[in-house]
Amino acid sequence: MPLVRTPAAAVVLSLALAAGAFLSGCEYSYDDGRGELPAGTFPAVTDPALPRDPLENLPVAGAELDAWAKEVLPDAEGQVFRTSYGTVEGGEEKTESTGQLPSGTYSLTLACRSERRVSFTVRDSEFALVDLSLRCGTSRVNVVHVSKDSVLHVTVEARDDANFAYRVSRI
Repeated sequence: MPLVRTPAAAVVLSLALAAGAFLSGCEYSYDDGRGELPAGTFPAVTDPALPRDPLENLPVAGAELDAWAKEVLPDAEGQVFRTSYGTVEGGEEKTESTGQLPSGTYSLTLACRSERRVSFTVRDSEFALVDLSLRCGTSRVNVVHVSKDSVLHVTVEARDDANFAYRVSRI
């Protein structure tokens, strides 16, 4: 039987070959007038990320603790109802209360300083409003709404020795 060729297949094949030849020969270049850089003038390439200081998250005491708390709890907008900071020993739990808060919306700023995570739980008389395991070295702001006058109880728990700081302010 004789071989029959279709003209459409030949056209498609020739277009594909022409496109491949056209694209393989494309290159864009221009002379910006700066010339070539002299040999040996290239700057050394370094990693832009600096390694973290291994002592950065170790708990501190005294004036260092005061300075750290001031740094991680910057001035808050609105009415501040409670600011506290301190130390909790590994395996311990510490609970503090805010005093009576009127109903409204509050911002809770939480921070810690330890080699491991620290757990924060903030409750009113009925519910846990915040239950957070915080990676130390960062601050976290949570917004909560208190529907009736309440006292908030802040519990801080750590596996290793840790510093904690928190602020409750009205928005």
